[in-house]
Amino acid sequence: MTILITGGTGKTGTALARRLQRENIPVLLASRSGKAVESFKTVTFDWTDAATFGNPFQAASDIKGVYILTPSAALGIVDHVKTFISLARSRGVKRFVLLSASMIEAGQSELGQIHQCLIDSGVEYAVLRPTWFQQNFGVTYLTSIRDQNSTFSATEDGRIPFVSTEDIAEAAYQGLTAEPSLNKDLLIVGPELFSHDEAAKLFSTILGREITHKRLTIEELKNIYLNFAIRGEHAGRLAEADSFIANHSEEDIFNSSADKKFVGKHTLEEYIRHNRERWISTK
Repeated sequence: MTILITGGTGKTGTALARRLQRENIPVLLASRSGKAVESFKTVTFDWTDAATFGNPFQAASDIKGVYILTPSAALGIVDHVKTFISLARSRGVKRFVLLSASMIEAGQSELGQIHQCLIDSGVEYAVLRPTWFQQNFGVTYLTSIRDQNSTFSATEDGRIPFVSTEDIAEAAYQGLTAEPSLNKDLLIVGPELFSHDEAAKLFSTILGREITHKRLTIEELKNIYLNFAIRGEHAGRLAEADSFIANHSEEDIFNSSADKKFVGKHTLEEYIRHNRERWISTK
């Protein structure tokens, strides 16, 4: 049984591939470049190009599970994913695991529509709805922490159970291999709550210099995302998400009942300490 991982070069996809490899489960990665990642077999696959949808099945005839990771801002992505799911089912795929987000319910936005499609199709499935990644501090906030000694957000005092991509990969592994199939969505959270102010204090302790949290308005945050070359509509959604955090939406998710969530083991402190050198300026 081979597991196909779309978005195979992404943080969660690569971590999932390693997790499956440890259990000797064959893995096939799919990415737009088609370039091999580490030792994993990789094929060219583009969610916006249906001509590439058959490539994974030419590379492996025994694909039984698919991890669905879609580009966040691709136009028409829902129809593309539905087309692929139909093809995959015709080629014998039994189970699908979708990476969504904590604030997206079935039917809402593009990812929520794909979530609803899995429910309606009658396939074996799991939908992972993680909160904000710990690894964002090493990407979105990398230069601001390293060069300006600050993070930024419009979350005010809202607290977040930052989750590791390793824990998301573990949840995906369980979603792909559990018997019987989960056939539900799971909120994926880290083991602790942090506001951005509290996270900045943790960075200060570990890095040995003061890191502050700049409190922004939603509009100021949107402009920063636009400067990151994020498309206008998507930049607006990302910025608006901070207002929900400010209203304690992620705390409510963290405190939801045990049957609705997967609680990761990796702490934010562990992540920062392990990657400490990333935020040390070499200038």
